[in-house]
Amino acid sequence: MLSLEHITIQFGERSLFQDVSATVGPRDRIGLVGSNGSGKSTLLKALIGLQQIDTGTINKAHYVTVGYLPQDGVSAAGRTLYGEAETAFEDVLLVQHELDDAHQQLQSLDPSSSDFADTLEVIGELQHKLEDLDAYRMKSKVERILMGLGFSTGDFNRMTEEFSGGWQMRIALAKLLLQEPNVLLLDEPTNHLDIETLQWLEEYLRQYNGAIILVSHDRTFLDNLTSKTFALSRGKFEIYSGNYSFYEKERIVRKQLLVNQLKNQQQQIKQTQEFIERFRYKATKARQVQSRIKQLEKIEIVEVESEEQEIHFHFPPPQQSGRVVMELKLLGKRYGGLEVFDNLDYQIERGDRIAIVGVNGAGKSTLSRILAGVESFDHGERVIGYNVVPSYFAQDQADELDLTKDVLQTVEESAGKETRTQLRTLLGSFLFHGDDVFKSVSVLSGGEKSRLALAKMLLQPSNFLIMDEPTNHLDMKSKQVLQEALSKYEGTFAIVSHDRAFLDPIVNKVLEVKPGALRTFLGNLSDYIVKKREERDLPDSKTGPSDEPLPAGVQETWQEQQKRRKSISRDIRHAKKKVEDAETKIHALESQKEEIESMLADPEFYKKGEEAKSVTATYKDVQIHLEQAYAEWSELIRQLDEVQKNT
Repeated sequence: MLSLEHITIQFGERSLFQDVSATVGPRDRIGLVGSNGSGKSTLLKALIGLQQIDTGTINKAHYVTVGYLPQDGVSAAGRTLYGEAETAFEDVLLVQHELDDAHQQLQSLDPSSSDFADTLEVIGELQHKLEDLDAYRMKSKVERILMGLGFSTGDFNRMTEEFSGGWQMRIALAKLLLQEPNVLLLDEPTNHLDIETLQWLEEYLRQYNGAIILVSHDRTFLDNLTSKTFALSRGKFEIYSGNYSFYEKERIVRKQLLVNQLKNQQQQIKQTQEFIERFRYKATKARQVQSRIKQLEKIEIVEVESEEQEIHFHFPPPQQSGRVVMELKLLGKRYGGLEVFDNLDYQIERGDRIAIVGVNGAGKSTLSRILAGVESFDHGERVIGYNVVPSYFAQDQADELDLTKDVLQTVEESAGKETRTQLRTLLGSFLFHGDDVFKSVSVLSGGEKSRLALAKMLLQPSNFLIMDEPTNHLDMKSKQVLQEALSKYEGTFAIVSHDRAFLDPIVNKVLEVKPGALRTFLGNLSDYIVKKREERDLPDSKTGPSDEPLPAGVQETWQEQQKRRKSISRDIRHAKKKVEDAETKIHALESQKEEIESMLADPEFYKKGEEAKSVTATYKDVQIHLEQAYAEWSELIRQLDEVQKNT
């Protein structure tokens, strides 16, 4: 469907990436990964024709359509939400317009005239066209996509300019899904989605009848959706036959193979150089010496990517707070005629590690601002506990930065005993490398300002952290640094986020915010998702047997559902085990293939006669078995997806 052949893109003297070659199949699910600045967004733009390539070609069949969702910069105006979504069906609307004109023309014609008969025939043809275009399902498609992405029916007649930036991105995504291009290019589609919408999108894309290339820093989203990974790193491009977790493990295996190859190559070079030096001036060895010199000149040195420095960050040790960190009593909050909370009671205790979740607009950010003391409320009390020192990171925290300072000066303001070297290490973990630390805050992008504001906050001693979407502008490595620091943090925190992989290892409670109410779930975000799914499955929203006995018929239904869930869970475990076994087999075959290729790359090896012939035959067998293993793995992934659809 789509192929890249030897693509190179340069910015000035810097080569962003070079000699990139890959193919995209009809139903490929590809994760495009790499650190910030590695060229992921640029590559997507090149595929859609928005970025010029320096060398190489991008080929696609004439019938293939490509749709692209950028990270930001999307806005719509001048139409209602529903009207804007309808523009995805331009071909349908054009035929419908022609049909309306034909109907209007028909009314002015004499029924006995030939023009009347001709117009009737045209109307019939146009109606057949609409049927072929599935136009009569257009309304249901639009409603399904808009509501799946979190819009309510009350939003349909609102003008698009009334929606904020995050909702504008949802509008653009809705139009793209309605257009159903053969290849979807999605650049960070989950950044502005709540947990429920994220789950809906994940399921929708899993069923999507086309190829998807996805850039995302949401590890769980990548793992659940993709079956192939394109990795960009320091100008190099590699393809992995698995999801993000597979890529992480396989990358380590590949690097170790390269290290071993480099060691072997260096040993061969050393031996060759010793031979040359030893016999350089011996006439009887002159031909052999010249041959070895030419061999050295032809050797392509194995390159091993240098390991990035392991970065670890620890919060300043906080002073201990009282048992109750904060308490909200009969708290009420309104925005004009909109009631957000009414008579809200909630208590946060020392050691709570809370994920705050809920649909967009439910009041998550409002609650975080009230907890932080930066948002007023209409009635009730916010009681801060003994010895509690809160620290707050807002989505718009970057707006508070001093534009006259540079990056390093900004964090030095909040630093305690940290040295300048330690501060630069911390800034490196948030993607400010080298001379980036001397950039003026005024020239930073929105994402860079957000990362700087987060780094500054983390240096301030505090025993109660309140954070609103702290990971939105972080790549995988930066999120890992923050996650590790939070896991060792000795205080209390509450984080607004939908990033499952980030939250799961560090939270022990989930606080669900609904309009006017709060509800607490014990456990992490995955536990919360399972419990919510169980509630949806159970009749009358009951979560299981309670002290009050259920009617016999309902009780049997609940038991049957429990049995079904256990069966599905068992099937999923078995399917995952088969996938893991297949991946282990692929690892072993790829390792064997790499070892044989290293042997075959040595010209001296072919002098070994029968051994060389035997190894060559083995190499062909390994290639065949590897192809079969890839095919088996793909089928097992498909089977796993089928099992998970039943959950």
